[in-house]
Amino acid sequence: MSSVRIECVASEGCRIGESPVWDEKEDSLLYVDITGRKVCRWSPLTRQVQAIPVDAPVSSVALRKSGGYVITVGTRFAALKWKEELVTTITQVDKDKANTRFNDGKVDPAGRYFAGTMAEEIRPAVLERHQGSLYTLFPDLSVVKHFGQVDISNGLDWSLDHKIFFYIDSLSYSVDAFDYDLQTGKIGNRRSIYKLEKEESIPDGMCIDTEGKLWVACYDGGRVIRLDPETGKRLQTVKLPVDKTTSCSFGGKDYSELYVTSATDGMDKEWLSRQPQAGGVFKITGLGVKGVPPYPFAG
Repeated sequence: MSSVRIECVASEGCRIGESPVWDEKEDSLLYVDITGRKVCRWSPLTRQVQAIPVDAPVSSVALRKSGGYVITVGTRFAALKWKEELVTTITQVDKDKANTRFNDGKVDPAGRYFAGTMAEEIRPAVLERHQGSLYTLFPDLSVVKHFGQVDISNGLDWSLDHKIFFYIDSLSYSVDAFDYDLQTGKIGNRRSIYKLEKEESIPDGMCIDTEGKLWVACYDGGRVIRLDPETGKRLQTVKLPVDKTTSCSFGGKDYSELYVTSATDGMDKEWLSRQPQAGGVFKITGLGVKGVPPYPFAG
């Protein structure tokens, strides 16, 4: 395991970096800065970050089959045209709640965009509880709500055979699994497959590798962990030089690079001086596994 290398590739210092997604067409990494209210794109070729500002906290970004991207911004699903820097609302959720916003989101293998909400934070991970819900935006642009009573809707992905949906509600300190029906997008039979240990802290973003194992970013834990969803065992821990690791996904030409986002919100000057790369995007190589390319939204 000595060949594992960690490099900070984008050191712009996001307030809350999130939702890394590899864009093969552009040969670049998309991600968002939630409270910084911008969608970012990092090119390994130029090593530069381009950013598009938006008018509300933007919490996830996904590819779109018909071109451009889809994002979750405030309580809206929206379309983003990159060159024009144009954001147009598709639909809104949580209309009965004044104090929520979307958090993490991801597209399923059938092209549906899953994303959940949470209450606006008072400080990092401190918020009114049970205010969030999990939603799906279908390719016909209709929306289904799966359930409410969520604290911080977070990491999500699907098993390689598409029969299981994995999901994290951060303050439950648990990685959960649901039975998944790819034909309908319905979920059921929720169960916990892994409970985080004290030093791992809060489970945040998540992705799956080609061996069917889950990678979970541990917020305030300064690490990503690799889990076997079948045995519920932790297989590997990769520590990063920052505490507030937020999400992870595979990218690069053959999807062998693990990209990890991080945050600075809630850190004081002294803490930041100890962790100058906080809020950066990290590339981990030498893990010996590859990831699954992201699915584009079909609508």
